Amino acid sequence: MNHWVIYLDNNSNKKGFIKDFQQGRTPIELQYFKQKTGRLFSHFTLEKLIDEEDKHDIKIISSVGQSLKTMSSGEQKRALLHYLLNERPDYIILDNPFDNLDISFQENLKTILVNHSKHISFIQLASRKEDTLSFINHFGSIIENNLQVIESPLSAEIQIPESFTTITVPQSGIDFINLPNMLINFKDVSISYGEKKILNSINWTVNKGDFWQLSGTNGSGKSTILSMIFGDNPKAYGQNIHLFGSKKGSGESVWDIKKKIGYYAPSMTDKFSGRHSIENMLISGLNDSVGLYVKPTAFQQRIIKQWLKLLDLSDIKNTFFNALSTGKQRLVMTARAMVKQPPLLILDEPTAGMDDDSAALLVALVNKFAEETDTAIIFVSHRKEKGLKPKQTFYLTPHETGSTGSIK
Repeated sequence: MNHWVIYLDNNSNKKGFIKDFQQGRTPIELQYFKQKTGRLFSHFTLEKLIDEEDKHDIKIISSVGQSLKTMSSGEQKRALLHYLLNERPDYIILDNPFDNLDISFQENLKTILVNHSKHISFIQLASRKEDTLSFINHFGSIIENNLQVIESPLSAEIQIPESFTTITVPQSGIDFINLPNMLINFKDVSISYGEKKILNSINWTVNKGDFWQLSGTNGSGKSTILSMIFGDNPKAYGQNIHLFGSKKGSGESVWDIKKKIGYYAPSMTDKFSGRHSIENMLISGLNDSVGLYVKPTAFQQRIIKQWLKLLDLSDIKNTFFNALSTGKQRLVMTARAMVKQPPLLILDEPTAGMDDDSAALLVALVNKFAEETDTAIIFVSHRKEKGLKPKQTFYLTPHETGSTGSIK
């Protein structure tokens, strides 16, 4: 069987490549697949199926009668893979299949794909070279939107900008006063939705300057914990949860909590569809606004000038944010979450879908935040990022009675 891996970077036009392939505009190197039937394993496919389920009020691919949009990302991918395999196509395009999957399901997925590789061809689109499937026998990469055949997945040395070592994290000039050392404290927190138990007696403390990685399998309750810290999850009220010295539900507003937190998740990028420059995007982080709608002060401009130097983006500060590569967008958004040097920084799967170089750059920036500031960091990820230096990991383990937490 012919099995390909095609490596992507954050400048690759992946969507265009998939569209051309599906419409019969197959690259010369992949003519083997031209007259064959194929399927797409991708979040693009999931989005279409979710839309169809919503429109027609039906369950299309679930074997347990559950709607796709109520499943965790891992459950969605599992259901989609079985659905596509049952259609018995000649080949399946695997679009970054391991993104947002916990380690155990990654291994399970690899086993399934190995077993089917004997009678189905796979074309793997991969942003990370470490994700390359073991049975791949052809290698390629998309360079300037053209497919180029390569002999093997060569790994280049990743260049970190000199500014990361010569420029310190700029001070924001914003004071967060009267904060205790203990920023977050969960004591015996248990959460259920109906009969489904999510969390079971969670005890977790985050202090000033801590650097935590929050990990756990898909559906273990990571998002539930974050929603009780950063969001307005009603399940948090009545629990023994203290945030920044006050018990949750004791009269504080959601805004009182959010202004003390820098937060970034890749899904946030879609909110910034306007024509905002890199400089204005960073300044807006000081005001907690989506874009910049008031004239910045001279002091704010000086702070952001330092940030642009640190990020090595001064020369393109007027470039529109939505014209940047995925990697640079993520770098800007991570910095934007940190420009006011909040007491707490939450990064929710910030490297999902990033190529090796871009992920390494973001990891180096987060490590710098941890080393040079008192901001506590919670880094949420299924993947153990190479070079990331969390001091501790809070790991959620699912059980029938709800997930329990342990410190590693």
